[in-house]
Amino acid sequence: MSTTELVTRGGRRLASHPSASRVGRPGRRRGRTGTIVIGALLTVGALITAFPFLWMIFASVKPRSESVAFPPQLLPRNPTLEYFIQLFTELDFGRYLLNTLLIVVICMVGLLLMAAAGYGFAKFDFPGRDALFFLVLVTMMIPGQVTMIPSYLILNGMKLTNTLIGIALPMLVSGFAVFLFRQFMATIPTEILEAARMDGAGEWRIFFRIILPMSGPILAVQVVLTFIAGWNSFLWPLIIANDQGLYTLSVGISLLNQQISTNPSLQMAASTLMVVPILIVFVVFQRYVVQGFALSGLK
Repeated sequence: MSTTELVTRGGRRLASHPSASRVGRPGRRRGRTGTIVIGALLTVGALITAFPFLWMIFASVKPRSESVAFPPQLLPRNPTLEYFIQLFTELDFGRYLLNTLLIVVICMVGLLLMAAAGYGFAKFDFPGRDALFFLVLVTMMIPGQVTMIPSYLILNGMKLTNTLIGIALPMLVSGFAVFLFRQFMATIPTEILEAARMDGAGEWRIFFRIILPMSGPILAVQVVLTFIAGWNSFLWPLIIANDQGLYTLSVGISLLNQQISTNPSLQMAASTLMVVPILIVFVVFQRYVVQGFALSGLK
């Protein structure tokens, strides 16, 4: 049988031509070609998007003579860490970094408050729950700049201006975070909580031993968002802090031109110090971020 192949199925003899197995090959080839083209386009787009970031990294280790040379070159000829050292020895970036880390830590405490609020809205039925949740959603529609003056007046009356606590307090709670926690925790089966209550577990024990461990994806999302908000804080610290020793990294970068003559390499070193920790945090938690948004019902 050089041209046909006989196959027996249920007592019936069927003839199958060898060319029939090749029918789907053109379609598969077109699919592979399309995949290669799309992959190439995505690669080019990724390189274009990442180019400013790569330029910042390479410029941060260039001597000043290379950073101002024309025509500019991407790769440094004589790389140096001189400007990273200068940020911490001659400038106040050690203090700015410590202030920023303290603000981020204080903001992380707010995660428990927002998680508890989301748990309450998701799993408790109390009078006015829907109205209160509506007010939480309304706060998402108000720009932060609108509330800066009232926040400043309140903190000034509490004698918290020019303090790290005063800088961190307005970032302690977010309506968007409460909304995310509520959406995610609403998907947790109520039967699990009822079984825990029947076993004698209190509400706080249920919250810390059951709810939070099951809310790992949305907690990871909020860790990333909270870290970014605290790390990038600029306008509010600039308004409420009169003491330069309380400034954050982002405010310190804006002061570079006032503290020292224009130096592109020094500015890129400070920008690298500002950006790289955010990337590290995102890389660590990236596998939870998409999962958290998907399970919370956002599109």
